[in-house]
Amino acid sequence: MTITSGKAPTTPEAPSTPHFDRSAARKAVWAALVGSSLESFDFYVFAYFSAIFAPALFFPELDPAAGLLGSFAVIAVAFIVRPIGAVIFGNLGDRIGRKRTLLITITIMGVATGLIGLLPDFSTIGVAAPLLLLLLRVVQGLSLGGEWGGGILIAVEHAEPKRRGLYAALPQLGSPVGTILTGALLLLLPSIIGADEMLGWGWRIPFLLAFPLLAVSLYLRLAIDETPVFTSLVAEKKRERIPVLAAFRRYPVAILVAVGAAMLGIGSYSLMNTYTIGYGISVLGFSYPDLALATLIGSLLQLVTIPLFGVLADRIGSARVVVIGAIGTLIIAFPMYFLLQFATFDVLVATMIIGGILPTLAWAGLGGLMANIFGGPVRYSALSIAYAVAAALSGIIPFATQGLSIATEGAWWHPGVVLAAISLITLVCAVIASRWTRAVDEDPILT
Repeated sequence: MTITSGKAPTTPEAPSTPHFDRSAARKAVWAALVGSSLESFDFYVFAYFSAIFAPALFFPELDPAAGLLGSFAVIAVAFIVRPIGAVIFGNLGDRIGRKRTLLITITIMGVATGLIGLLPDFSTIGVAAPLLLLLLRVVQGLSLGGEWGGGILIAVEHAEPKRRGLYAALPQLGSPVGTILTGALLLLLPSIIGADEMLGWGWRIPFLLAFPLLAVSLYLRLAIDETPVFTSLVAEKKRERIPVLAAFRRYPVAILVAVGAAMLGIGSYSLMNTYTIGYGISVLGFSYPDLALATLIGSLLQLVTIPLFGVLADRIGSARVVVIGAIGTLIIAFPMYFLLQFATFDVLVATMIIGGILPTLAWAGLGGLMANIFGGPVRYSALSIAYAVAAALSGIIPFATQGLSIATEGAWWHPGVVLAAISLITLVCAVIASRWTRAVDEDPILT
């Protein structure tokens, strides 16, 4: 076992030679994609719910601004506990396997999401309602801590080396898929059952749909094999006794770099699809059907761009794809929010498209970047911890941006400050990560 300072191992382990089966790889990608779609669906359903319904249903005694702040705080709590889940499930993933761990995380997440749809509101059980909501969000956050890293690895570690940039990007399609499902529901449900019914009971439907989506996810994940990389680690007795501790010991600097590289890919969604929804309704005067439709259009475009960016990652490297996305987002951060002040639907759609494509580069390349800087015996732990810490920081973004809005009296540029800051962080870290390269079943070497 190679012990390093965290910069990068200088004496890589002898590479194993796992067998990669294309059919198994395709099945693994589908299983990862459906799981990531459920994860994203859960997130976006709650994001829309927090911006639109939660203040009135669970925080009715607060004024609208404070109620929105309380809703965003509940979102933030789920992200804050994700590193704990990453430690628990990342360690499991490196000990008992990627597949078995993913079956556990997806079950916990799906059940917790479905139960939110069964919660009584404040008018029924009083203060117990927001407390139960908070509890279920904590459970969601714990399970999510191990879901993303495992989904990326189940795809990447099944793939041939020359296709790993694409296979790491494909599970990221779960984000637009989750957004599309959520946006479509929020567009269709009010027209079918009416606005009053949406506030009364219709908001529960998207959460309850987590149960059938969970069934599909379990079916697909039960059908896949364990990854060849993990199977080789077991056969060669290379598993760490406590992988999470080994990850911190071997890759302290790499974990910090991975956290920073993930900030734009995760944080831009928290900013644009959580904060901007509430901001668009309460300040700019958009209706939530307009916001849902604009988000839907942007997400449909991502179904095309994410695979294309994955192909690009196979050609130039995942880290360089993230660099391009960070530079582009940094350039458009302030112009985008300036134009949004005109509050027309055309500008809104353009914002969702342009502001979606550039951060999507960072999102599409993120899985490959992370998989390329950590060794196999601790990869699940390291990926999960880095992603969860970045997600925890990103989960505070809507809350912090709302606070910045209050401090600047709603200045048009306040969301641009946040977007530019996370773009700059990701740019610096992705440039550092681009210097590290290795095969997915070896330790990284500095080039």
